[in-house]
Amino acid sequence: MQESVQRLFPRDRQRFWEYVVNASKEIQEIRLRVNRPLIVRSKGGELYLNDQGEFISNIKQAHHVSEYELEQLLMHLCHDSPYAFEDELRQGFITAPGGHRVGVAGQVVLETDGTIRTIKHIYYINIRIAHQMFGIAESILPYLYERGRLKNCLIVSPPGCGKTTLLRELVRCISDGNCYGDGVSVGVVDERSEIAGSYLGQPQNDLGSRTDVLDACPKVQGMMLLLRSMSPRVIAVDELGSKADVDALRTACACGSHIIATVHGTNPADVAYKFPELADNRIFECIVVLGRRDGVQGVLKIYQGEAVEYAFDRSCIDF
Repeated sequence: MQESVQRLFPRDRQRFWEYVVNASKEIQEIRLRVNRPLIVRSKGGELYLNDQGEFISNIKQAHHVSEYELEQLLMHLCHDSPYAFEDELRQGFITAPGGHRVGVAGQVVLETDGTIRTIKHIYYINIRIAHQMFGIAESILPYLYERGRLKNCLIVSPPGCGKTTLLRELVRCISDGNCYGDGVSVGVVDERSEIAGSYLGQPQNDLGSRTDVLDACPKVQGMMLLLRSMSPRVIAVDELGSKADVDALRTACACGSHIIATVHGTNPADVAYKFPELADNRIFECIVVLGRRDGVQGVLKIYQGEAVEYAFDRSCIDF
């Protein structure tokens, strides 16, 4: 991982980023804003870098990012050709080698029909460091299978509690097979390039030997495309956000595919309030709820008809 994080930064600035690279296993986000303090978010909380790139705890002593510095970083990430990454920039992010996701914000330029043409005058960058956590799904797998048959599963989680990380590992385990079920073909609709972390179409994360990925594809179109072209036994999608997404899931189920999906929320009732279709149609047989307990994130409950208070053991936390 350290090597791929190091490649995020221009060669003439790598000495400044040395402390960040060495601590990359613990780092989740790096926030750069023009004329604002450089902020690093780690598992332990928020930290800052001083002008020498050293970690400090006082934001008043933090290094302030210059416009030139941010522009050089962006040019490096785009290989000195932002136009070649225009399609990705239009969506607000770039995926770097290693699966790291670089979010951008600035002045949005619109087409005449109101769609986004591109983003220019980029003054804000958020680097999300990719972490693939092998083994975190092992304690959940027994709940997902019944005599070798995979159940439709919904992962419910507030932001930042590891739903995409868990989904990624579930996809790998289902694709490769495990002690509860044989490996099957999995189709992933990776709308935000976060599950596979694809770079130039090639997944940077291990999603298993029987997995096909549609990168940067809207969920509804992607699910229908996979059904027509790849015959997946399982379809995996991240962050359900609309009734159309749920309707597409229903169609996939009717075509014989199983579903693994995530959604923002704190419990099944919260999800049912936002998406009554999920409650009315009973698509999901297993619901895994993530959250925080005593400052640690992990699995809180698993619902299979009735709630099961989940053992909050070390193997299923710290996503």
